Amino acid sequence: MNKQSDKKTRTKERLLEATLCLISEKGYLGATTREIAARAGVTEITLFRHFGSKERLFEEVLKKYTFLPRLKEIIPRVKDSPPEEALSEMALRFIETLKERKGMVKIMLSEMNVYPDKIRKVYEKFIEELVKTLSGYFDTLRDRGTIRDIDTYLASRAFLGMVFCYFQAEEITKSRTITRKEAERVVREFVDIFLKGIVG
Repeated sequence: MNKQSDKKTRTKERLLEATLCLISEKGYLGATTREIAARAGVTEITLFRHFGSKERLFEEVLKKYTFLPRLKEIIPRVKDSPPEEALSEMALRFIETLKERKGMVKIMLSEMNVYPDKIRKVYEKFIEELVKTLSGYFDTLRDRGTIRDIDTYLASRAFLGMVFCYFQAEEITKSRTITRKEAERVVREFVDIFLKGIVG
């Protein structure tokens, strides 16, 4: 990597980090491109040269700092592990990521209903990619005969939704911290219910 492209990469990183910080503090609607650029130590023109728009910045933040990149890294590593182990790791890492990004999650939940159409579409596209990524893992299990023939897309939504709702109820609604021990116990139960159902 030459000095010019190295500098460009560092500038992009600083802009993404600044965007994450400001969105976590003020929300997408409250964080201005001028503030983001100032926090990153660059001009607003530089911000637009690198990303083109605030929407594009938001999209890149979702791709880089959410659970999606972690899920993409986990799946190849656990694809041959027993499903209960693989799903437990995914769920624990999901909770861990949500805890790390709690500020952003909290403010996004509160302002979601007033997002402009463009931003709502960016967010929906991100959720869709997250669900489809997990769905690909379930497709592999189904093709091997490890799980029965199910709608893997709906299974992915159900699993991610179950974990997210637990985090939201405890950390955001009740304002309490989920300990690692508690997360492990709850995830164990969730995975067991998810894989085996509730009928004995």
